[in-house]
Amino acid sequence: MPDILIVDDHSIVTIGLKQVIESFLAHSKIDMENNGDSAFQKIKNHNYDLIMMDINMPNTDSFGMIDNILSLKPETKIIMFSMNAEEIYAKRYFKMGVMGYLRRDAPIDEIKKAIDNVLNSKRYMSPELSEKLLIDLHSNRNTENPFDKLSPKEFEIVQHLANGDSVSEISRKLNLHTSTIGTHKARIFEKLQCHNIIELNNLAKVNNIIFNS
Repeated sequence: MPDILIVDDHSIVTIGLKQVIESFLAHSKIDMENNGDSAFQKIKNHNYDLIMMDINMPNTDSFGMIDNILSLKPETKIIMFSMNAEEIYAKRYFKMGVMGYLRRDAPIDEIKKAIDNVLNSKRYMSPELSEKLLIDLHSNRNTENPFDKLSPKEFEIVQHLANGDSVSEISRKLNLHTSTIGTHKARIFEKLQCHNIIELNNLAKVNNIIFNS
């Protein structure tokens, strides 16, 4: 049976997911961690069949962590889960190599289906996301989102900026030098053609992006 790692800083989430998994994979081995650092240490020392990870954890750069995991172990199967809008966030994670994306409020049957698909090397996206991607594919309209221009690191930083974090606060949270964050901030504003945080947040609203605090 599969070895699975659940990473989330809310114990009620990890315990709930563990119970769901055990209900249909009775003999699976399930580890739980509440932060990216301790999770990555386990990942380095163990070959998990599946990793399920929240995208929003304190002091954890989820984009950087995924990049590190897949650089170290390219065959790793990962499902991300969050309350963030699928059409904005899921596409970024899929491009990085993630196999599935679930919303936190997904019904139990959908969670089971996603886990089953990914364990069998099939990508999983919700029916709603599939429909949105098909509409984009067949639409003649220009559906490019300006936030798609950002690199994963820039997108991680823009979330902190939108939530009101200062350069020094972001530097501390992401363990990067303040000058590095300042450079990223300048590039972000240039790419998005914004001059301040108010314009950045207005642009996010126009493109239906909700940044979790």
